Amino acid sequence: MTCTRRAALGLIAATPIAAHAETFAGAYAYDPQAIGPGIWLVRGADEAIVFGNGGAIANAVILACPQGGAILFDCGPSLRYAQGLAALARKLAGGPVRRVFLSHLHPDHALGTAAFDPAIVAALPATRAELERDGNGFADAMYRILADWMRGTAVTLPGASVVPGPIEVGGRKLTALSLAGHSAGDLVLVDEASGTVLAGDLVFHDRAPATPDADLTAWRNSLATLAALPHRQLVPGHGPLDPTDQAAIAQTRDWLDWLEPALQQAVARGLDMTEAGALPIPERFASMKLTRYELQRSVAHFYAALEQQHLPRIDAAAGNG
Repeated sequence: MTCTRRAALGLIAATPIAAHAETFAGAYAYDPQAIGPGIWLVRGADEAIVFGNGGAIANAVILACPQGGAILFDCGPSLRYAQGLAALARKLAGGPVRRVFLSHLHPDHALGTAAFDPAIVAALPATRAELERDGNGFADAMYRILADWMRGTAVTLPGASVVPGPIEVGGRKLTALSLAGHSAGDLVLVDEASGTVLAGDLVFHDRAPATPDADLTAWRNSLATLAALPHRQLVPGHGPLDPTDQAAIAQTRDWLDWLEPALQQAVARGLDMTEAGALPIPERFASMKLTRYELQRSVAHFYAALEQQHLPRIDAAAGNG
């Protein structure tokens, strides 16, 4: 029998599941926070993805439809999580989930689509393309970390594409924006009734931004777009509600504006990746969670390319002599 890489990863992922099969009793906790008329924020843990939190680290939003039923903005990391979220949405909104919008591809936001008919799941075309490319790899990694929390979870591609502009679902009026920077496709929704921006991972609040697929120039441009958008409050992808119209956007921008030159200067000084990950973090970020963790991850994401860009190869130079 030929064992493919995919099959091998599947076997690796299955091992901890078997270990937990008889004893696992994990349950996700949901604590919906009413933040406007018919709109609830379900907070994720301000932590890294670990077995103890079941991967439930991203925010999700439930919106009630005037004609009955609910809209979800993001749906968490697993089948189990999304099933519970859907049950909560039915209870709060008085009807089933009509539409699930995905903000972007990352598994803490998107793998919960396994709980829904793909026909009601909507995302930007760029997000669907990224899920086609990376979704199975993300799922493999999540199974290895989360084991039985992920039981039954499979990558489900969105069946509907979001077109920027006005959207109405069950009488709930929204505006969709197609942006980029945290990923190649970052969906933002604006809820007309509450003046709430659902920003996904373009905005982090009191939590250091994650950069695994980031284009920092595009990200800054998207933050400028959000800052110019009239709104009353903002739901970040991670962290608490921002009841103002600018604070979380400015905080995210400040981190990115510090991070990029800090890494460039570290390369110029000849620091290795371990040393760059130990750079001092400015005191103004002291209130933000996971700063060291995300700095070290960003070093892993960006450092090799920065070294290629800023450090000439001396062997190549010698060869040209």
